Amino acid sequence: MLTTRPELVGDFGMVASTHWLASSTGMSVLERGGNAADAAAAAAFVLQVVEPHLNGPGGDAPILLWDDNANAVSVICGQGVAPQAATIGRFDELGLDLVPGTGLLPAVVPGAFGAWTLLVERWGSWTLRDVLEPAVHLAEAGHPLLRRVSAALGTVEEMFRRDWPTSAATWLPDGKVPAPGVRFRNPVLAETYRRVVAEAEARTTERAGQLAAARDVWYRGFVAEAIGDFCANNEIMDTSGRPHRGLLTAQDLADWEPAVEEPTTFQYGDYTVAKTGPWGQGPVFLQQLALLAQTDLADTEHLSADWVHTITEASKLAFADREAWYGDPRFVDVPLADLLDPAYNVERARLIGAKASMDNVPGRPGGRTPVMPTRWSTPDGSRPAAGAGEPTIAPNGDTRGDTCHLDVVDQNGMMISATPSGGWFQSSPTIPGLGFCLSMRGQMFWLEEGLPNSLQPGKRPRTTLTPSFALRDGKPWMAFGTPGGDMQDQWTLHFFLNVMHGGQNLQEAIDAPDFHSLHMASSFYPRTAEPGRLLVEERLGAQAIAELQRRGHDVSVVDPWSLGRVSAVARDGGWLKAGSNPRGAQGYAAGR
Repeated sequence: MLTTRPELVGDFGMVASTHWLASSTGMSVLERGGNAADAAAAAAFVLQVVEPHLNGPGGDAPILLWDDNANAVSVICGQGVAPQAATIGRFDELGLDLVPGTGLLPAVVPGAFGAWTLLVERWGSWTLRDVLEPAVHLAEAGHPLLRRVSAALGTVEEMFRRDWPTSAATWLPDGKVPAPGVRFRNPVLAETYRRVVAEAEARTTERAGQLAAARDVWYRGFVAEAIGDFCANNEIMDTSGRPHRGLLTAQDLADWEPAVEEPTTFQYGDYTVAKTGPWGQGPVFLQQLALLAQTDLADTEHLSADWVHTITEASKLAFADREAWYGDPRFVDVPLADLLDPAYNVERARLIGAKASMDNVPGRPGGRTPVMPTRWSTPDGSRPAAGAGEPTIAPNGDTRGDTCHLDVVDQNGMMISATPSGGWFQSSPTIPGLGFCLSMRGQMFWLEEGLPNSLQPGKRPRTTLTPSFALRDGKPWMAFGTPGGDMQDQWTLHFFLNVMHGGQNLQEAIDAPDFHSLHMASSFYPRTAEPGRLLVEERLGAQAIAELQRRGHDVSVVDPWSLGRVSAVARDGGWLKAGSNPRGAQGYAAGR
């Protein structure tokens, strides 16, 4: 198979991400003696600068880590929680039945900084100053503005001028949308990071201590104070069509700490796949595998209509369970063992028929009765752009964002998969004096009582951010992931199956024609669903597409290279390997 770029193979280190500057930064860290933790953090901070329409310092960051010393996968939870003032009753008082997708009301504690500094503190070897230096340089000296960033700014220019003047001051230099390729700077963000480093270094000369001190500065110092003051003292227009103050306070930040947890895992043949807990959608990947294990997929022609149909129908069942059962396990009992039990999935797999299902059918794990949101509606005739990822719909209704991903493996065996996101400039006003925006992840909560993902103070929203890790024969094998909101655990599943059953290498599996279903309720405002709708890349072929339509799928054929943003690194046969996505023309892998 002819690929868009080679699968990289070496034995020193590999970095793959959604932006070439982040990948080159991570590789430069490995070349200068840093390990995978140092490289991943440095690359992640760069992504915040060069992909500000996709993530930012005020965002979220779930991280999966393999450390040979521990011989285990660890999950670092960089997903912040709802403010203490965020209750369903409070939103009822405001006359809202959905959490808005923009503004300040959906803001949760920004978890990314805590997660990345904890990673470097416990598993890294570099100082905070060294890890942040590439990002500070790019924010201060400037970086070439992506075409997509310029385009995104164009869609919110009027709104920034009218409603979010602090954002206009940061993102519209000289009062206009910057053109693609110009040198774009964010000196306020650079100064924020410089101040955090200076205050941390003033407290201690010890490396790990400085990283812990930096978290204290961020969550209990000037950063938290600025966030709390801005939320309390500004009424910001949002997707409800009315301005609202924020609910997030400095005390909410002070009360939060990043956590290290065990992963959720599932054994599929010789492979063990590890994901986050059900505070993220990650286990839905495992549920799809559990369902597919009960089908004849392994004997099905790769990328045929049968292949796409079987996977799509399994996805519909798994995502229905996501809606019925997933939530922060500190607040709700999530029956993961029953959801992944073979007996349960034998019964569920019988629902996969020859025709496309238009139903949304959660199961009854352990005999429990599912409770679903009452809202499972179809759009008002307008459809999202094909291939759009996480929607960050601005008040003008037409802005969409996405997220980022990065994977790193070093010569000593440490391997990392992370999906940083949140804090997009389209969804939240820029905080003056800090140079970044807040995460609107709170829009994922339901404002209905009694659901696993119902809004509660201090609760994690069921994020779509879902890095992936796989072991083969019990040994660490592959770290992978993608941007894409609800599509993440579809695109990455397809990639994994392309490698496993399709016999493809990393790059071939990434380049293969992709598809995804929009059947499930969106995790993002305005929470719509499109029963039966299936997007497929044109390269899948006319014969397969016609057969899928015959089976009842509402097929939309999209551009040949438009779905998916998967990247991956692997340890395989004594070599380190990497692959990156050509779609979007900015993801790259680096290694030797």
